[in-house]
Amino acid sequence: MGNVFSAMNISATGMTAQRTRLDVISQNIANVNSTRDADGNVYRRKSVIFEEKSYPTFSDTLAGATGMMGKGVKISEIFEDTEEPLKMVYDPTHPDADEDGYVYYPNVNTVTEMTDMIDASRSYEANVTAFNASKNMELKALEIGQ
Repeated sequence: MGNVFSAMNISATGMTAQRTRLDVISQNIANVNSTRDADGNVYRRKSVIFEEKSYPTFSDTLAGATGMMGKGVKISEIFEDTEEPLKMVYDPTHPDADEDGYVYYPNVNTVTEMTDMIDASRSYEANVTAFNASKNMELKALEIGQ
């Protein structure tokens, strides 16, 4: 991919990463009241980790180190949050209650998920705007060249 399209490529990788992030957030929200999954375990909140795409060749690495170009972003990991404790609710009539009458619910906070969703959505929109700006600049450059 040449330098002409690198800005659009970077924006496209950002859109892909944010779309995946939105999918993970949606999965968290959908499971906020799940008491068990197919394996019988309580659902745990999932998050994504972004990282810069790697540079496969020496010339790409050199260009990236000098600030001349970037490769974009990728998701390096989707992980389960095991740090935050599960929610315990006393409900002895629930079929998933333990011997003490407590039901364990996912460590998903709907307010946090909605805040993250707004952030991911705005980041996606910013990448769309940058992509369209790059496309318009390329079109103007083609018009000038005629």
